[in-house]
Amino acid sequence: MKRHAQTLLLTLTGVGLLHATVLTDTYLRYVKAGLRPPLIVSGAVLLLLGLAGAASRGRGRPAPHGVHEHTHADADGRPAHDHDDGNGHAAADGHTTGQVRGHPHAHVHVEADDSGHTHGHDHTATPRIAWLLFLPALSLLFYAPPALGAYTAARANNKPVATQKAFAALPAASPLPMTLTDFTKRVQQDRSRALTGRTVRLTGFATPAAGGGGWYLTRIIFTCCAADSQTVKVRVYGTRPPPADTWLAVTGTWHPRGTLGTRSAEAALDVRDARPIAQPVNAYTDDLPLVPS
Repeated sequence: MKRHAQTLLLTLTGVGLLHATVLTDTYLRYVKAGLRPPLIVSGAVLLLLGLAGAASRGRGRPAPHGVHEHTHADADGRPAHDHDDGNGHAAADGHTTGQVRGHPHAHVHVEADDSGHTHGHDHTATPRIAWLLFLPALSLLFYAPPALGAYTAARANNKPVATQKAFAALPAASPLPMTLTDFTKRVQQDRSRALTGRTVRLTGFATPAAGGGGWYLTRIIFTCCAADSQTVKVRVYGTRPPPADTWLAVTGTWHPRGTLGTRSAEAALDVRDARPIAQPVNAYTDDLPLVPS
């Protein structure tokens, strides 16, 4: 890969990061919202490096890095003396071959012309596969991979719910807004059985159950980024499965299966109402539903 291509790659990557974090919310498909500042800084640094590389190239091509070969020619154009620093090989015809420091298989040839000037030829080669680095840079600008959704959730296990020994009294609101995680904790761990007869409201997207038997209300949660995402699901009863990835506000009561307040209880809901909603901007959290009653 030539120097101008390296400069272009740095610039495109920097612009792509800034586009995904400053001009759009695309970055939220891949990382938590808290990582936005370091991503903006990274994009700015890459863009500045690319512009600096373009500026330095405009002022003239620098000598190959790590080469310290000097050839002196007399009036006849032949070398007055040959210099060899241990990495190069001097020849009687004015040609000097040296290795590039840090690249044992790359060589630079330096030769003297009739006027006594030397000319360097850098034979450092970069594998052609390096051009594939342009694909992720261009995707940040022109094609963002789809967000995680029902396809991923259907093939993932439920996020382990942390053990909670004590629970505060539930608010008197009805329906009671809850996250899927809190609902699961109350169903399986709250010995006071505070959810008995309570109407709750949960939000998430629809994920078909295996074998076409029902569906789940789902949230995918990022701990840091998409690579460490976890899934929390609540089984839904009493309504036909909506299309996969449909975001819904679901109102209902706990579906009595198992013993409430123990691990035998299923995190499930008997639905009274299910309304489509817009996907939240930051969909990869398990926040309280912001839907009017």
